[in-house]
Amino acid sequence: MQVSVESNGSLERRVVFSLPSEDINAQVGNRLREIARTVRIKGFRPGKVPSKVVEQRFGDQVRAEIVDGLVREGLDKAVRENELKVAGLPQVTVDDSAAEGELKYVASVELVPDFGELDMEKLEVVRNTAEVTEDDIDRMLDNLRVQRATWAKVEREAKPGDLANLEISSTVDGVRTPAEGMEKTSTVLGSAAIYPEVEAAIVGMKPGEEKTLDVTLPVDWHMPQFAGKTVTSTFHLIDVSEQVLPEVNAAFIRSFGIKSGEEEQFRKEIRSNLERELKGALMMRLRTSVGDALVAAYKDVELPPRLVETEARNLHASAAEDARRRGQQLTADEEAFQDAARKRVLVGLLVGEIARRNNLQLERERLEEMLRLIASTYEQPEQVFALYRNDPRMMQNLQNRVMEEQVIDWIAERAKHTEVTLSFQEALER
Repeated sequence: MQVSVESNGSLERRVVFSLPSEDINAQVGNRLREIARTVRIKGFRPGKVPSKVVEQRFGDQVRAEIVDGLVREGLDKAVRENELKVAGLPQVTVDDSAAEGELKYVASVELVPDFGELDMEKLEVVRNTAEVTEDDIDRMLDNLRVQRATWAKVEREAKPGDLANLEISSTVDGVRTPAEGMEKTSTVLGSAAIYPEVEAAIVGMKPGEEKTLDVTLPVDWHMPQFAGKTVTSTFHLIDVSEQVLPEVNAAFIRSFGIKSGEEEQFRKEIRSNLERELKGALMMRLRTSVGDALVAAYKDVELPPRLVETEARNLHASAAEDARRRGQQLTADEEAFQDAARKRVLVGLLVGEIARRNNLQLERERLEEMLRLIASTYEQPEQVFALYRNDPRMMQNLQNRVMEEQVIDWIAERAKHTEVTLSFQEALER
């Protein structure tokens, strides 16, 4: 196999592979003979399957695997010998200019740009600090009570916080929905689950009352058939229920897995969970601050175009999926995500280059700590440990995440930083 490397711009190299057909055919033949000795095919005894049958069944797959292995081997060798710092995945294509008796492939490889001097002491970052207070624990206790709340019917006017059971019909452009009768629905007043003007109209109504209201909905309304139109809605209040919060007693505490039922132990568990959440939020803020500082310092560096395009495509797809889940449609195209993609690619490449130049290695203790934190949020932590340790892709993603956080901390320790103290609630705000 012959391998050559050609320059195609400052950040791209073409690695050309010439593979003699007879060598590939020989390897394919050897592999098919190995398969023939052990393969089981209905109608033939083991080891007696005709070679033509084996080739028909497995030939294309074996050939593809061998060629792929040779190309990978040649690419790895070319990268090592030419000291190429590869960014992203190579793009491999067949070269139709191959001479008779050979196969030719071209791997287009993008490179990490030359960042020059990486002086982290010139960066200015903000390091936020915060702590969990007793008030934060009280607030979480109140939230947990709301989650376990029950509803009791009342005979009075509806007010914010009540659960309203309704029958509704809507007319838009002369078309009534539903065509006959009324649709039943429920909403907690003040939750913004339905349009604010409708919620406001329900407040003050008594069970059994009915109202009709004209509402012009915004153009991005989650129900496309009503978006931007005036809807005439008639709603009948069936009944009203008020929220009943449970007491923080032993039974309530045991329902969250605290076997002792003791409030002190429950509050310790809540504190632990909040501190874990806070740690993640503070790291996210630090990551953003360091990322912004890196982008500002290296904004003029040329980036691999294909890597940026791929990142923009991924961001666009993710945003489109988020919009779909909300019942909306994303109107922006991939071009709108180019700036965000460029920033993410720039920070990612810089983090990798900083780790490489400073020989930063993954800290196993930090990885185990992260895995324990993730597992602790599930009812059966041991299953989470097994899931990660048996799935190389999940474990690799976790290792990448931990390594990135290590580098972010390393940068922040050396940069000029301003310490800003936040409350727990402020730290969690995005």
